[in-house]
Amino acid sequence: MNSLVSRLDRLLPRSLQVKLILLVTGLLLLLVGLIGALFSDSVENLLRVQIGRKAVEVARSVALNPAIREGLRTGNSRDVQAAAEAIRKATDAEFVVIGDTRGIRLSHPDPKKIGEHFVGGDIDLALKEGKSYASESVGTLGPSLRGIVPVRDDREEIIGFAAVGYLVQDIEAVVREQQWEILRYAAVVVLFGIFGATLIARGLKSVIFGLEPQEIAALFRERNAVIGAIREGIISVDGEGRLTLVNPAARRYLGESPSADLRGRRLTEVCPCADLERSLGEGEPLFDREMTLAGRTMVVNILPFGAAGAGAVASFRPKDELDRLTRQLSQMQEYSELLRAQTHEYTNKLHTIAGLIQIGAHQEALDLIMTESSGYQDLIRTLAEAVPDPVVAGVILGKFNRARELKIDFIFDRQSFLTDLPEHLDRNHLLTILGNLLDNAFDAVRDAPRREVRLFLTDLGPDLLFEVEDSGEGISPNIAATLFEKGVTTKGGTGRGIGLFLVRRALDALRGEITVGRGEIGGALFTAIIPKGVGRELK
Repeated sequence: MNSLVSRLDRLLPRSLQVKLILLVTGLLLLLVGLIGALFSDSVENLLRVQIGRKAVEVARSVALNPAIREGLRTGNSRDVQAAAEAIRKATDAEFVVIGDTRGIRLSHPDPKKIGEHFVGGDIDLALKEGKSYASESVGTLGPSLRGIVPVRDDREEIIGFAAVGYLVQDIEAVVREQQWEILRYAAVVVLFGIFGATLIARGLKSVIFGLEPQEIAALFRERNAVIGAIREGIISVDGEGRLTLVNPAARRYLGESPSADLRGRRLTEVCPCADLERSLGEGEPLFDREMTLAGRTMVVNILPFGAAGAGAVASFRPKDELDRLTRQLSQMQEYSELLRAQTHEYTNKLHTIAGLIQIGAHQEALDLIMTESSGYQDLIRTLAEAVPDPVVAGVILGKFNRARELKIDFIFDRQSFLTDLPEHLDRNHLLTILGNLLDNAFDAVRDAPRREVRLFLTDLGPDLLFEVEDSGEGISPNIAATLFEKGVTTKGGTGRGIGLFLVRRALDALRGEITVGRGEIGGALFTAIIPKGVGRELK
């Protein structure tokens, strides 16, 4: 069975447009054929009934003709024949036959057959029971539809019969003529149907962008695979605000079962997210907007399908996941920057040492090597004792190398110590705070006459304390109140004003605080305070 279906499928045209035209045309031909056959049969039956009634009515007129009644009574076939033939010619009947009670003809279109028995065997009801009726039988002229009526005398006694007939072949000729008329109308209907089927097929083909069914099926499978593979939650709604698509990630973020069918339901029936439902219904695009969905802060993007009321699609992902990716990217960028700075710095040093050796200044080259080695090693020993945490020590060492590349005097306070750093504190937040404060200080002293940055760390008491001081111009009173807002900066250019904003956000996550004032070396002094005991429940 399957092989037969596949063989038939191969025989059919591949084009959807041709398939639709053939399908509609085939159905139309079938319907027109059935209707035409039923109508033709109805016409034939109606025509036979009408001709039968006509034959009976003519036969009744013949039976009431005085000349025919008198001829039957006296047996005068000449007068009966003359009267019958006159009636036959006047009514366009095929024959008008008059017979007596024995069935002997007194008239016939062929005079030679007068005096013979009436052929057909269908006159008994008229002669014996006195009924008038239509009958179809085979006579001497062939199959005919005849009306048979008894002829009565003045005393209402049956003295014979009158038969008026029409040949079946003549009736069939009329029926065929009517059938050809029906066929002509059917052909016109079919032509219009083919034209309409072509227009419908073209319109449907245009609506589906010229794609064939197998291409649509392939695109549907690809679309489901792509949407299922996306880690962002994706939902779409129709013009009435009902869900039409919910991918597995969206069901997971909304707290639903991965196999749950949410189509047809409103978003607020699934989760308390009225803001998202309202935004989807507004028909306006929305990018990177933070909203609360199912108790989590999500970064949402919305794109409408077209005009307002046509529906929209929304993608969203938890903000904490994006923050984690951002932190990881920032760490990689810092690591890359550290390697670049070290490469650049040591390349310069190697070139200098090579130059000193080439000119014979061996002692100066040796002194330079010892100075660089001792300074760097001294910082490493200090960090190993004061800051045993490798993550924090690593960022300080990286910023030290960055400062040397920028020709900035980076001083790590020898009184610093950070040995009581709780394990439950998020190291990513600590790196964000320390790294951005140092970067901000480096930027502040780039154009200053004195290029110095100081760092002090301590874990005395219940809090961690980070102090970053620079020798720049300090903080202007005009922006002091909004310094930690996104986009606020004391430096020109675009893409700035992010570092201190990230510091403030990281401190908020750790329930810490930060103050800014003027330091001892003339610039800004940032002091970040982080409680040691609050990280455990935030972890």
